[in-house]
Amino acid sequence: MTQYVIIGDGISGSSAAETLREKDPDAQITVITDEGEPLYNRILIKEHAKGKLPEAPISIHDEGWYEERDIDLSLNTHVTSVDTDAKVVHTHDSGDLEYDKLLVATGGTPTQLPVDNSDADGIHHFWTFEDARGIREHAEQSDTGVIVGAGLLGIDFAAVCGAQGIEANYLMRGDRWWRYALSADGAEIMHEGMRDVGVEPVFDSGVDHFETDDDGHVTAAVDPNDERYECDFAGVAIGLSFNTEFLRGAGLEEENGLIVDEFMQTNVDDVYAAGDLTRFYDVLLGEQAQNGSWGSAKEQGRIAAVNMAADDEAEQFEWVSSYSITHFDFPFLSFGHPTLGDDYAERKYSDTEWRRIAFKDGKIVGGVLIGDLSPQTAFKQLMREQRVVADQKEVLLEPSVDLDELAPTQEQ
Repeated sequence: MTQYVIIGDGISGSSAAETLREKDPDAQITVITDEGEPLYNRILIKEHAKGKLPEAPISIHDEGWYEERDIDLSLNTHVTSVDTDAKVVHTHDSGDLEYDKLLVATGGTPTQLPVDNSDADGIHHFWTFEDARGIREHAEQSDTGVIVGAGLLGIDFAAVCGAQGIEANYLMRGDRWWRYALSADGAEIMHEGMRDVGVEPVFDSGVDHFETDDDGHVTAAVDPNDERYECDFAGVAIGLSFNTEFLRGAGLEEENGLIVDEFMQTNVDDVYAAGDLTRFYDVLLGEQAQNGSWGSAKEQGRIAAVNMAADDEAEQFEWVSSYSITHFDFPFLSFGHPTLGDDYAERKYSDTEWRRIAFKDGKIVGGVLIGDLSPQTAFKQLMREQRVVADQKEVLLEPSVDLDELAPTQEQ
């Protein structure tokens, strides 16, 4: 009987456990997580923090789900180390677990700002369901806020502040939100969306240090320009630190995440990884890449499980990810790798509608859509086909994208 151990019960770990049970009905499957509750929807916890959604719809699996599938779920369990030679997982309080195949799906932990008082009471990071509960409770009692981190996670704090009636300043180091993927035209639509909910973007700023009261609660953020922004609520979203400390000495290749191939296999036999902490070989891009989207993590878990259960590696991970923001009066969607292009095409169609396509070696590798998301299907198809289309930008920027209008691919 094969023994599978999965470290992490996020969507990738849970997806892998479900797939392993389908592929190997007699196997022993153990899922270990240091959280105190089974899988929940990381997308919907934002709505809970905004005060828009009760807890019940956010939980995806209860403990009975694992019992029905004969999967051992170990909550509140901390892994201390992994011996890949002996194939043993050591835990802090639950003994040792032997494995035949191991999946690491431990994700990351929000990075703390390296400034004074960054751990003060009232400064929040947004990752777990427990975080969302704390943010909601505190936000309901707060009047002024500061947000730090001009990326996809930071904007969730802007939405929380808007929904909870907090007057907030969004401190950004550069001259616009998500400056690596958006030009000024696209970013300004997002800035207006923030202003509409009572959040003011502040550019060329950031945090030099936080101020606190005698009780250790945050009272203000001071930026590098010595500007002071009062706040009784602060949200920090400057990226993730991957949870790989317990893998020291295990011989796994790391470079800002665990390196895996297109089969989710690490450089160590019988050890796989999936989800946020992977730097995987992207077969569409032709190089290692990273991706934090829910759909991508779920598919990586499934692919890892298929290959763990197979006698030989069977299926490769091929996926065009997308990440959507629905906090404003207009929708926003990024897809693929919008920051990795060597060429771009963009157009603004109205005050709330804009499009940018990123190309590499003439092929679409990602993009951002604001206002009208309908072209995403065509763009994702072109990515999967790996067609060279950068010479036909006008067709791709038409309000309605018709792939039949593209010239046929020339034979090489």
